[in-house]
Amino acid sequence: METNLRPLSLGEILDRTAQLYRANFFLFAGIFAMYSGVALAMSLLLIGLGELMKAAHMTHYVLLITSIGTGIDWLILFLLFGAAVAAISRAVAWVHLGEPATIRGAYASILPRLGRYLWLMTITALVVWTPLVLLYAGYFGFMFLNVKGFGTQAGAGAQAAANPQAAVTILVASLIFMLLLLPACIYTILMGLRYALALPACVVENLKARASLRRAIDLSKGARGRIFVLGLLIGFIKIGLVLATQLFIFIAVFKNHGQLGPGLTAISQIIGFFTNTFLGPIYAAGITLFYYDQRVRKEGFDIEWMMQAAGMTAPASVPEPPAEPTAATAAAEPWLALDAHFEPPPAGAEQTLPPAPPAPGSEHE
Repeated sequence: METNLRPLSLGEILDRTAQLYRANFFLFAGIFAMYSGVALAMSLLLIGLGELMKAAHMTHYVLLITSIGTGIDWLILFLLFGAAVAAISRAVAWVHLGEPATIRGAYASILPRLGRYLWLMTITALVVWTPLVLLYAGYFGFMFLNVKGFGTQAGAGAQAAANPQAAVTILVASLIFMLLLLPACIYTILMGLRYALALPACVVENLKARASLRRAIDLSKGARGRIFVLGLLIGFIKIGLVLATQLFIFIAVFKNHGQLGPGLTAISQIIGFFTNTFLGPIYAAGITLFYYDQRVRKEGFDIEWMMQAAGMTAPASVPEPPAEPTAATAAAEPWLALDAHFEPPPAGAEQTLPPAPPAPGSEHE
């Protein structure tokens, strides 16, 4: 059973990610295609529904129906995205440890605990993105309420030119927004890196959401800079691929003053299906490799895995439940206390328990 369980540098993790992706392209792309395919079908359905309503002279209902359809679309895609990312983490864990993996097996292993993974992703998203979302919502809400014509073509600009007081309002609000944007972005990046390894820990070690967040904080120490570089590289790759495949769409939007016909919109969605299927699994695969690399560095998981493969270790005992958060922890991280209320009941599926860290003076000395 060939594995690559040893401390890896950033370049080696990137190489390993590319190697696993090339060798198991249809596995990873097939897993993510479940999400991308439904996203494509829902998008085409909304486009067709909008055109049918326009043809039936029901344009006054288009916005309402589109809003309802978009809400349902987001809910379904959230469920499927969570399942796809968790299944990618499960499949990468199997392949990285030299075990066989299939699309069906990956989804079957995560579905009993899908509620747990979705709750974990919800907590993480709230913690990471809330300040940035509130900042944008506050800025645009203030502008809509205080600047007439904001959001229309040249509406706010015309009012600012005619009313000096409106110009001062726009200038001050924009200046405050820009001053707060930088710290909000820094916070979002730092918190995203802090909890980057939460989902692999939850999937591989069968931890609850609260325990996964604490595990991620501990494991990510010393690797957050490298994880940031991974995300940065994948972001550049995505931007480059989107520009290369949809440049003609952007040109058409510019030529038509922001308007795009249903045909080009559908083509854009179809291209998006292939780009999402191709690039979607890469970040999840890299994060899972970082998770194993940190376990090797901090806990000697490579030696433990070799001993387990050789039959030299006893079955792992059930670990003690994590300690309840203290008053200081609850004040700093109140979302952790909600875990017990939202945690789904345990499924009867097999459980993979995290190995205990090696004690001082054990085989790693």
